[in-house]
Amino acid sequence: MATKVSKRIKETYKKVNTTKAYPLQEAVDLLLQTPKVKFDETVELHFNLGIDTKSSDQNVRGTVTLPHGTGKTLRVAVVCQGDNVAKAKNAGADVVGSADLIEKIEKGFLDFDCLVATPDMMKDLSRLGKVLGPRGLMPSPKAGTVTMDVERALREVKAGRVEFKNDKQGGIHIGVAKRSFTADKIHDNAKQVVDAVTSVKPSSVKGIYIKSLYISTTMGAGVKVAI
Repeated sequence: MATKVSKRIKETYKKVNTTKAYPLQEAVDLLLQTPKVKFDETVELHFNLGIDTKSSDQNVRGTVTLPHGTGKTLRVAVVCQGDNVAKAKNAGADVVGSADLIEKIEKGFLDFDCLVATPDMMKDLSRLGKVLGPRGLMPSPKAGTVTMDVERALREVKAGRVEFKNDKQGGIHIGVAKRSFTADKIHDNAKQVVDAVTSVKPSSVKGIYIKSLYISTTMGAGVKVAI
């Protein structure tokens, strides 16, 4: 049975040559010419990497601060104690706590988009790995979310710092902007992510690193980007 293609996707294919890879700026311009939906979609990048995900030295992970932010207001929770509690609150944390917050999360509280923790709290927080890990919420030193400098971490997260890491298929899928952004802002954010992913190429990877890259909106078709 043939897959039914929506009228909106058909309109997209009229504008986009699916066999062609476009320079990033041109890909963004084309994306913004495709039909809209009723909500402000997220603009996403989809990487297919030439890595062996079974080799620990080939897994790709990092963070990048988007020059124009994500277009989304993030709720940030901080697990800390002592003087850091007041620092976190003053820096704009939405939820702050120590053992009480850990217990609250354990009971099902997940009303936050990012979790920051100080190193001294990680021993107690680590028991929530099965809850936080699958949701991408477990704090990590590599992501800059395990730190004594909670004020800096909060500023960077609120300003648009996002984390990326490959999945089991060697893909990276990351939101870089909102469709309501200007083309230049989408391009700047997307280029920053491409540069960041390129910069953390594992030294053990031989051959083509970024095998393919597509840019799309949440509900739209992908536009292939020339690497």
